Amino acid sequence: MATYVIGDLQGCFTPLLKLLEQIQYDDQNDTLWFAGDLINRGKECLQTLRFVSSLGEKSKVVLGNHDLHLLAVAHGFATLKRGDTLMNILQASDRDELMTWLRQQPLAHYDPDFNVLMTHAGVPPCWNIEDVLRYSHEVESVLRSEQLEEFLQVMYGNKPDTWSESLNGMDRLRAITNYLTRMRFCRADSKLDLKSKEGPESARQGYQPWFTFPNRLPQDTRVVFGHWAALEGITQTPNIHALDTGCVWGGALTALRLDDNQRFSTPCNMN
Repeated sequence: MATYVIGDLQGCFTPLLKLLEQIQYDDQNDTLWFAGDLINRGKECLQTLRFVSSLGEKSKVVLGNHDLHLLAVAHGFATLKRGDTLMNILQASDRDELMTWLRQQPLAHYDPDFNVLMTHAGVPPCWNIEDVLRYSHEVESVLRSEQLEEFLQVMYGNKPDTWSESLNGMDRLRAITNYLTRMRFCRADSKLDLKSKEGPESARQGYQPWFTFPNRLPQDTRVVFGHWAALEGITQTPNIHALDTGCVWGGALTALRLDDNQRFSTPCNMN
């Protein structure tokens, strides 16, 4: 019986099967966590989404920016971008069931037994565990409600870029979403830079990777996240585990076994 966190799949289903074989995945006893961006850019998005959604209680999923983008496209509030590989999902006979499942997934998951917090992009320095779960629930409640389309219509945007408890309405929801699904660089006061997307060396003056600042999490809490392939799985920060190792770009698909922090990776050649 083991629990594994798997980095960004982005529609790489064949590498996922290879990774599960490598870790000797036991579908009766093991649990799989997925750190968001289940789909997009890879060629096997439909197979990936069907598989993860079929796992039921044997999995934990958090939404990434690509997953939210799929919801926006499916509901008519965004268009497919160059490089998107979502058409097979949008044309699938079970599209509606998959979209219903997707909008039920959270933006954050915390397991007190492992003392592990999972979000797609990370945790801003100004939030503690309770903040992350409370704020993520605000967005989750809207995704699952009749306000879904109102939110998807205004979800995109880089402002507001600094957290304040006084934020309200859709600005507040957009800020929470950006912190949990798009963040890479920020300042010590948690002000976001959402334009820089390369490795840590590309940080603008005054900004650093979010995980390099002192934070409000208990020192022994582990944070697992994806989203930032340019990190190549390396943070050099204790208890901060980056799991997007660029599978869709020809890198690797990586899993972290929470029981002992052992990593497993399988090379990905998606050409």
